[in-house]
Amino acid sequence: MSIEATEVQPLDRFECLACGYVYEPEKTGGGSQSGAKVLFEDLPSTWRCPVCAAAKSRFTNIGPQGAPSGFKENLNYGLGVNTLTPGQKNLLIFGGLVLGFLFLLSFYGLR
Repeated sequence: MSIEATEVQPLDRFECLACGYVYEPEKTGGGSQSGAKVLFEDLPSTWRCPVCAAAKSRFTNIGPQGAPSGFKENLNYGLGVNTLTPGQKNLLIFGGLVLGFLFLLSFYGLR
């Protein structure tokens, strides 16, 4: 008897085009009181945005949280930074700025 480890795929999030509300199945549960994850596709067609009451058709798929941004066919181009998550990109950008600032401050130590 072997137990296989199954990789849990993150669920896609959907954003309301009218107000910007993001439906996250892991957190919201579609308004169900049981707290179970309800996929956006499984919501009834009469479901409305809880913020602005926009119809379900006014939502667009924005993918799972933490996924690399951009078109999937373009992720292999460039120097490898296209596959970074938004958090990794922020660390790379702001970390580089901090290192550059420290480098400029080090000039004050020269005589």
